[in-house]
Amino acid sequence: MADRRLQVFYSVARLLSFTKAAESLHMTQPAVTFQVRQLEEHFNTRLFDRTHNKISLTAAGERVYFHAEKIFEIYAELENSVRELTGEISGVLILGASTTIAEYMLPALLGDFKEKYPDVNIRLKVSNTDGIVSMVENNVIDLGVVEAPVNNKNLAVEPCRTDRLVAITPPGHELSKLGNKIPVQAILAYPFICREEGSGTREVIMDYLKESGVDPGQLNIMMELGSLEALKGAVEAGIGVSIVSRATLLKEIKLGSIEVLDLDPPLERPFSFVHQKHKFRQCAMDELLEFARNYCESHKADNA
Repeated sequence: MADRRLQVFYSVARLLSFTKAAESLHMTQPAVTFQVRQLEEHFNTRLFDRTHNKISLTAAGERVYFHAEKIFEIYAELENSVRELTGEISGVLILGASTTIAEYMLPALLGDFKEKYPDVNIRLKVSNTDGIVSMVENNVIDLGVVEAPVNNKNLAVEPCRTDRLVAITPPGHELSKLGNKIPVQAILAYPFICREEGSGTREVIMDYLKESGVDPGQLNIMMELGSLEALKGAVEAGIGVSIVSRATLLKEIKLGSIEVLDLDPPLERPFSFVHQKHKFRQCAMDELLEFARNYCESHKADNA
């Protein structure tokens, strides 16, 4: 219903990038440029200043952006109002999740949601926590699910479940001789395998060490890996020890390929939904949020 030229302009203005707008709209960049030029011809004025590979809104562009936002808010309210009346829940939702959540929490949740709402198409982007927060900030995704604190006060952050992190070692490792619960200081004596910079898990671990009176610089980091499966494989191979979410260890616990040790003090973190505070939302988005809240509540015991 809404003018396609205005939709494309709004995406470019919001992201201040033709390339990012093309990606978010699933269009080619020349097609995005063409739509913006069509709108500029309609108004007979430039809407963007283009200098040194950067763009900014002109005075006219600022005015069009202001009114476009109101138009799309009203349009979304219209869509939601009619769909509430007819009971139809459909549309496309773009989600983003950090690696741990995308691999170990979302598949079952989204599978159950899709079974209930088959007309909602879900696209999932996977990145580390920093990447997901950036996508939410730039409106590339509708909803993010992250595993570390979010510091942007302009975003809505809603904890969905608590995740417990534990130490892992190869079977028969010396740390396991200390019992099922070990002081965090004991880890410092052994090679440590860590997630990459920007990982929510890594950030949570470093904050935990500081709060426990341990200098993170004392960790004997032997290896940094961007994949949780690679990290667990390295521990199984005896290269070092690590700290990971207990929810990711179901297979290894069953096989006995890894020793799982609780930490003293305990280490827990929230998995959280993050989205724009003021962004208009589809009915499908509200349904997914409510479905996810109920799912997390009913699966509280999964990480025990």
